[in-house]
Amino acid sequence: MIRLSNVVKRYSSEVEIGPVSLEIPAGGIVALVGPNGAGKSTILTMMGRLLAPDSGVVEIGGLDVHAAPSKTVAKTVSILRQENHFVTRLTIRQLVGFGRYPYSGGRLTQEDEDEISKAIDFLDLTDLEQRFLDQLSGGQRQRAYVAMVLAQDTDYLLLDEPLNNLDAQHSVQMMHQLRRAADELGRTIVIVLHDINFAAAYSDYIVAMDDGRIAEHGTPEEIICDEVLTRVFRTPVTVVDGPTGKFAAYHGAPAAS
Repeated sequence: MIRLSNVVKRYSSEVEIGPVSLEIPAGGIVALVGPNGAGKSTILTMMGRLLAPDSGVVEIGGLDVHAAPSKTVAKTVSILRQENHFVTRLTIRQLVGFGRYPYSGGRLTQEDEDEISKAIDFLDLTDLEQRFLDQLSGGQRQRAYVAMVLAQDTDYLLLDEPLNNLDAQHSVQMMHQLRRAADELGRTIVIVLHDINFAAAYSDYIVAMDDGRIAEHGTPEEIICDEVLTRVFRTPVTVVDGPTGKFAAYHGAPAAS
């Protein structure tokens, strides 16, 4: 379980995230949704210990992530941020190997190599593992980064907009593979998404944020409805029955400000 207790991050006297108190169930895919600037990435980054809250406690799997030793946290939760810029020219296999650092300290054992291979295979990158990152398509490169956090072998994965800059085909492929990781590997995956319909189709639990706070949280059946989405996204949303479930249509006239 992920538990946030009165978590606050202050950027200025006018800009503040929180207080946020929330319990996220273990297992499956949890989507963080909401308008731009709602605080989704900030909350995710604090969950992953890359940003310290000004007050409050973040617990993941019973571990206080901001008080526990770094190595212990790194074996419990892994995080992939939006800014993935490696200056050094790396192959896919070398990149994925970084996920084993909490275990290997940079000296890969056979067990580490096996975990790297498993993550590469799981993301369907086996035939490409010796390719350099700058030789890959955007979808292939994004899968390589996800393989890196998968190789870290943590129960909890935090992904900040992994569909960013992906086309429809590669977005579907990515979400399908994350769904497999949750179902087949038993991982808890918390993912920031801009597309509410991907959240509706693939997640088990949705946390909707607005203006730095939790607006709503619950199952897709509870969140994917006209009233909630219209209020959170501040534009008219109509939920209809699609071929595979509920679908949010939001291409009408904007709501009055």
